[in-house]
Amino acid sequence: MRELDIHVLRAYYEDDVVFITNHAAERCRQRGIVTRDIRHAVMSGEIIEQYPDDYPFPSCLICGKDSTGRTIHVCMGDEGGSGRIITTYLPTEDRWHSDFKTRRKDLQ
Repeated sequence: MRELDIHVLRAYYEDDVVFITNHAAERCRQRGIVTRDIRHAVMSGEIIEQYPDDYPFPSCLICGKDSTGRTIHVCMGDEGGSGRIITTYLPTEDRWHSDFKTRRKDLQ
């Protein structure tokens, strides 16, 4: 069990060792999110939730902005030497408070 570090995840982008799962690619297509937006969110965002027990690798949820200023969430795993985008989506206020960093308690 280990928590992820946003600086390590950003370094994976700098080293061009971030991969996107087929699931994430399909969701991005459906949601109108392009890879440039994901990178921008990771590079400018912050980790808001940690999932150290995820299998097969620990992951986290990042809240950031895309290149147009839209808030997006990126679930990213650390495979120990590379990163993997698991999914990404546009958070909504029916599930998140207006800062998009805090889950609504009535949904937990």
